[in-house]
Amino acid sequence: MKRRSLDAADEEELVRRTAAGDRRAFDELYRRTSPWLLARLRRRCADDDVVADVMQETYLAVWRAAGGFSGAGAQGSASGWLWTIAAHRLVDAFRRRARHNQIPAVPLADEVAPAAEDEVMAGRVGQELEQALLVLPPEAREVLRAMVLDGLSARETSVLLGVPESTVKSRARRARLALREALS
Repeated sequence: MKRRSLDAADEEELVRRTAAGDRRAFDELYRRTSPWLLARLRRRCADDDVVADVMQETYLAVWRAAGGFSGAGAQGSASGWLWTIAAHRLVDAFRRRARHNQIPAVPLADEVAPAAEDEVMAGRVGQELEQALLVLPPEAREVLRAMVLDGLSARETSVLLGVPESTVKSRARRARLALREALS
């Protein structure tokens, strides 16, 4: 009976139950969200040890801070809240590495198919934006993804991508200008 009620619960409900100390709800939240979170982190970091640490730190933070999630009254979803925690943990990991002069490689390989985030974003805002995003260089798409989709600052994006903050700002400016031109 309890399992069926967890199956019917959405992620926001699972976070609320986790905040109340429900270990089974936390396990179900992990089961549902860890595959996509792991994939997103791996796209941003090639070091499996860093990704594993970030995953552990993220879900530990979720367990501890679930009471701070305000669910439907918040601007975002539980998944968005979870990604924000993970993205900040990844930036923190890169900062720790940078302090020890061990900056991990972040591959910026050309993608054969659009990323899931690109497809979701394009589906929300229309075919025109999808086409405009596809003509941007991969570096510009990575900057926009980090700053717009993930909500990171220019400094955090700089650490995440391993490029100077001024480069992040200039790539973001060029990408926005190119999008504006393509959409006009």
